[in-house]
Amino acid sequence: MHGRPRKPAKPEDESASAARAEALRALQSQFFSNHHNKVYTDEALQLSGRLIEQNPEFYTAWNYRKLVVQQNLDRCSESDPDALKSIIDQELRLVEIALRQNFKSYGAWHHRKWVLSKGHSVLDREMKLLKQFQLLDPRNFHAWNYRRFVAALLNRSDEEELEYTREMVENNFSNYSAWHNRSVLLSNLMKKKAEGFFPKAKVLNNEYEHVHDAIFTDPDDQSGWFYYTWLLDQTVKTDAPLLVSSWPAHGSSVILSRNRHSSDCSSSPFDSFRSDSGTVPLLIYFNQAVEGVNSSSITIESSFCTKDLIWKPVLQNNSQLSQVWVTHIKFPNAKSHSSEAYQLKVSVGPIQGIISASGFDYSHPTQFAFKVCVRPIETEPAEKQGEDIILWTDENFHAFQTQYQELHEVVPVDQQSVNDVHEPTASNWRAETIAKEIALFRELVSEINCKIGKLTLARLLTAHDVILSPCTSKMFHSDEVLQLYIDLIKLDPSHSQYYKDEHSLVFLQKVTSNRESLLRHCFSHKNLASSSIGNHICLRLNNLSLSRMGSVEKLLWVRMLDLSHNELHSIEGLEAMQLLSRLNLSNNKLGSFTALGPLKQLKLLQVLDISYNEIGAHSIDTTRYQCSTPLSHTEEASWNSEEIGTGGAGVKGYWEAFLIFKSMSLTQLVTLGNAIPGENFKSFVVMFVPTLEWLDGDKLH
Repeated sequence: MHGRPRKPAKPEDESASAARAEALRALQSQFFSNHHNKVYTDEALQLSGRLIEQNPEFYTAWNYRKLVVQQNLDRCSESDPDALKSIIDQELRLVEIALRQNFKSYGAWHHRKWVLSKGHSVLDREMKLLKQFQLLDPRNFHAWNYRRFVAALLNRSDEEELEYTREMVENNFSNYSAWHNRSVLLSNLMKKKAEGFFPKAKVLNNEYEHVHDAIFTDPDDQSGWFYYTWLLDQTVKTDAPLLVSSWPAHGSSVILSRNRHSSDCSSSPFDSFRSDSGTVPLLIYFNQAVEGVNSSSITIESSFCTKDLIWKPVLQNNSQLSQVWVTHIKFPNAKSHSSEAYQLKVSVGPIQGIISASGFDYSHPTQFAFKVCVRPIETEPAEKQGEDIILWTDENFHAFQTQYQELHEVVPVDQQSVNDVHEPTASNWRAETIAKEIALFRELVSEINCKIGKLTLARLLTAHDVILSPCTSKMFHSDEVLQLYIDLIKLDPSHSQYYKDEHSLVFLQKVTSNRESLLRHCFSHKNLASSSIGNHICLRLNNLSLSRMGSVEKLLWVRMLDLSHNELHSIEGLEAMQLLSRLNLSNNKLGSFTALGPLKQLKLLQVLDISYNEIGAHSIDTTRYQCSTPLSHTEEASWNSEEIGTGGAGVKGYWEAFLIFKSMSLTQLVTLGNAIPGENFKSFVVMFVPTLEWLDGDKLH
């Protein structure tokens, strides 16, 4: 364990070990007999004690003792405190013996907590005992967890415990548990703005000085680095949730049409939206997961009724906490031969109700407005025609052309700039603090080849850009950060996947940081430009070696997306792009149908290409669940077993695909080049996706 080489056992050791095992089995057999027959005598209790002394991890023996001890406590009268104390002390002594046998015994620590919760014990003695244990093993997280428990019983202040962590860290910089406990205590003190722990800037700056001593004394020790990462997170993030983007964007004009085909080319392809039902989705994106989004906390002013709108979180599980929320606004029908324009004003706050996962209220009331122009319905609607197949080859695309002066009307980047605008002083100290840290770590990595130093520098540079970007919309350090991650991939290949993911996130931040760079990836699809309203502009992020998706808050407007020929293992985040109708995921590294889970939230998706991935090559998607069974999917609370049963053997063979495709209305699907077993998959797809017109390039109807 932990790098200690194993030595072959000597014959005499093996025989002694066999004798001990035989004696332990005999003891266990007698114990189980007592337990099953509910024998709670003093002799039976002593026998369980001997068993625990030999094997402190025997949970059943600990639970048995709880039954016996509770029975003995119930028989004792409160007027006999000596008897009560004797019972408690006996258990505490046994736990001490067990902990000396195995200091990391979960059962022993849990039992000691249970005994203390009964009262009749001297808590000050527990603190002294803990100090002895922590001198032997300062980093033992069981002891630190137990210390928090005892400190709460003693009503010890967070300030006192914080001082204790300082002493422990100064004794040993490598005490990760002490650093962790310090972060917990400081979080509590800053949240309640205790005396001496406000403002936040002063507290964190002092902590930076404290952790510098550890990092620069021994750069190879990870304990201080972990604490530094926590400090950086506390510096960058805002406590209260903020609205960062929306669709429709602030100041935008959306043209709503109910016609499938339109010859009107006067409208921008970016601001047109087609809906048979006359509804337009309204999306809001926060900087952190929140709950409490409803028609009371978000109000919409318009010339028609928008009361009692139903807001839904966009996520894959049953949680009511989400960064992205959506509602659908139904517009009145336009009069014949004329368009109707509606102004809408959305107010987020100030009514309390929107709360973050950490319990902070949305405290920055925000307003944004947009216009929707409703086109009249054709008096004689054209007969619905089948869609032509969408081909993703380069010859079907040409660069989207727009005049420079039209940029501000085209791609809605920076639609909401609310981060830190409401608190410029906080933004200033954050930027100044990060800038100082960047200078320190540039000096460190110039002197030693420290991979965690390079990683921290990359995080600092990214954080600095995030803090400044609401005001400048520029990524000043993106090239330097990207190069740092390239260096880390070579320097530390065992963690290359993490560095690739971070590289992808920074690259996407760079691409979406301004309109000019984003428009370089916008293309027109030649077959769609003349036939469909509002859907022929494709954002092409293909052939970029992306392994992770990010910056989706700036891509809420995208209807057609090409992510082909990348290295994506996951598409987490795409669920926020509620307008997506056409998506190319071909030639990636998606390992199973469950990796496509976010697509279930995309109700407008019609065209999907997942060809040439690794779907079916892995029997179990170990990143999502441990057992290959639909019952293990927590997000499938609405899963109906009758659907599986009535679908026959085909569904049972492809239940993963069934759970993904059952709620989708795809018209085109390409699955070629995957290791999907069985010859009946096409029949299965046709049966359960009745809207399909094209499958693997073949016309179905």
